[in-house]
Amino acid sequence: MRPTARDEELIHQVPLLLDRVDRHHPHWRESYFFDVHDPAGEGDVVFFTMARYPARGHMDSLQMGRVGGEQLIGLHDREDDGDPHTTEMPGARVEIVDPWKEVRLWADPDTSVVGLDLTFRARTLPYGLRRGTMRAGDDVVWDQSHILQSGVYTGTYTVNGTAHEVDGWIGQRDHSWGVRDHGRCPLWLWFQIQLDDGFLGVWHWELPNGATVYTDGCWAGADGSEPVPVVGFHHDVAWDAPYGTHGEAVGGLSGTCRFDLAGGHSITVEADGTFARPYEPFHRGGLNLMRVRTDDGRSGTAIYEVTGARHHHFFPDTEVTGTLPG
Repeated sequence: MRPTARDEELIHQVPLLLDRVDRHHPHWRESYFFDVHDPAGEGDVVFFTMARYPARGHMDSLQMGRVGGEQLIGLHDREDDGDPHTTEMPGARVEIVDPWKEVRLWADPDTSVVGLDLTFRARTLPYGLRRGTMRAGDDVVWDQSHILQSGVYTGTYTVNGTAHEVDGWIGQRDHSWGVRDHGRCPLWLWFQIQLDDGFLGVWHWELPNGATVYTDGCWAGADGSEPVPVVGFHHDVAWDAPYGTHGEAVGGLSGTCRFDLAGGHSITVEADGTFARPYEPFHRGGLNLMRVRTDDGRSGTAIYEVTGARHHHFFPDTEVTGTLPG
C-alpha cells in the first residue's frame, strides 16, 4: 500500500489510497475520449483516448480514425509504475490547462499512427450522467459514470508526415469511469450531435431484445446555460447493409431519433453518414461520422457510436463468448 503523490491531497472519496478503486475488476477503467471531425461531416475524423486500468496497473492511449479515406488505429501504453494519475506516457499526453475549459492533446507525430497537437476549448458546460449498471447473473457487465462536453478544437493532426490544420472544428469530449465489459454489452448507443447553438448527447443501453436498460443525456447550449436533461430517447436507425458477423458489408448508418427533454420539449434528428472507425476485430460496431438535420430546421454534424453483441436489430448474427444480460 504505497501512497502516490496525489494521496497528499484532500481529495479521497473512499477509505482507500487513490490508486485503489471500489471494485477490483479486470474491466474497471477510467478514460478520456476526444472526437475531432471535419465540419463537413464527411471527411477526416480523429479519435484520441487515454485510460488507466487499476486491476492491471496499466495505462494506454489510442489514436484512431479515418484520414484521407484510410481507417487508422495506433496505441501507446505504459505501466502505471506507482503513478497512475499523470496523464502522460511515451508518445502521448493529456494536459488539463483549465478544468472543464481547456485541454491540450498531444501524440508524437514520429511514433503515432495519428500525431496530434490540439487544444480543446469548451463551448458548453459539462454534464454528468447518473451512474448506470447492468448485470448478467451475479457478474457486473457495466457499472459506470460519465461526463459529456462539447468544445472547439484548434491545432494540427499528422498522418504519414503530413500535417492537417484544425481551425475551429466542433467536437465532443467524454470522461468515464467504472466497469465496462465491452464484449458482453448487447447494445449501447453514444450519439453526440453538434449544432451551431449547442449539442445533443445521449448514452443509451438495451438488452438483446431491445428493452431499455438505461438512458441519460442532455441538451447543452453554447451560450453557457445549464444543460437540460434528456428524459426520453427513441431511435429508428439502421446500417446500410446487414451487419452479419463482422460488419464487412456495412458502409454507413442512417435514420431518425427523438430526444425528449425535461420541460416537455422534443427534438427529432434525421441523420446519415459513414462508418468512420469500426471496432472490428476487437468488438462489434464502431464510430460513425454523421450529417444531421433537426425538425426545427437546424443542421450540423455528429458522431454516432453503435456497438454491442447479439442485439436483435443491430447485431442479430454476431458471435460472442460469455453470458449476456437477458
